Amino acid sequence: MDQARPGRKSPPPVGTITRGTTGVNRLRRSDRWLVHDDLVTDRLLTAPDPMVVDLGYGAAPWTTFELAARLRTVRPDLRVVGLEIDPARVVEGRDGVRFARGGFELAGLRPVLVRAFNVLRQYPEDAVADAWARIQSNLAPGGLLVDGTCDELGRRCAWVLLDEHRPLSLTLAWDPFTVERPSDIAERLPKALIHRNIPGEPIHALLTATDRAWDRSAALAPYGPRVRWRVTAELLRANGFPVRAYRRRMRDNVLSVPWDVVAPT
Repeated sequence: MDQARPGRKSPPPVGTITRGTTGVNRLRRSDRWLVHDDLVTDRLLTAPDPMVVDLGYGAAPWTTFELAARLRTVRPDLRVVGLEIDPARVVEGRDGVRFARGGFELAGLRPVLVRAFNVLRQYPEDAVADAWARIQSNLAPGGLLVDGTCDELGRRCAWVLLDEHRPLSLTLAWDPFTVERPSDIAERLPKALIHRNIPGEPIHALLTATDRAWDRSAALAPYGPRVRWRVTAELLRANGFPVRAYRRRMRDNVLSVPWDVVAPT
């Protein structure tokens, strides 16, 4: 059974109907990150009820089915529920995925992981904190929230990872062959940061330093953008930015830092 609070009816949906644009394989970069992130996979593997909610999947549920398929490589018995606030977008379930109407209250469910992509981007900046808090309050113990944004083809992505209490990290991921400079990702920053990319703000300092390190790595361009990016990340670490180092070779260029590095002043 779905893990709703005993003795309580599901509350009415909280939120606003958004555009609902979607596309096949649009969220592949964040999905790849999820199935290899140690914290996410640990929470999925140890959860007594491994339920995942895809919040605001849009006009078509392609990315919800893709999320289920990819996360089941980590935990085969995982259950996925797609929630949409627009009742016209709620479709019949299949392949072990079901769909229901719901918003930031999560339809009374208690998932271990919530993915909300391209949802809060369409809200005002001052609505983010309340939306985060509402979702966090409905997570299962040890649960996680991914609030992210990407472009229409999924070539540029950014997301914040949160636990029940606070934001943990910011991750930027992009196609190495279609993005000229790391700061080009700024147009897809999550809502909590997109208006903060101005001088004096930490996110602006990070992106500026990243471009500078990218320029210093220009001699490696003939070896390809992935090699150049690895050296760029090493330069950032040498300059005091705690950029996460990944043990495996990444298909995407990925920049991940603790939230404290970019939190708005």
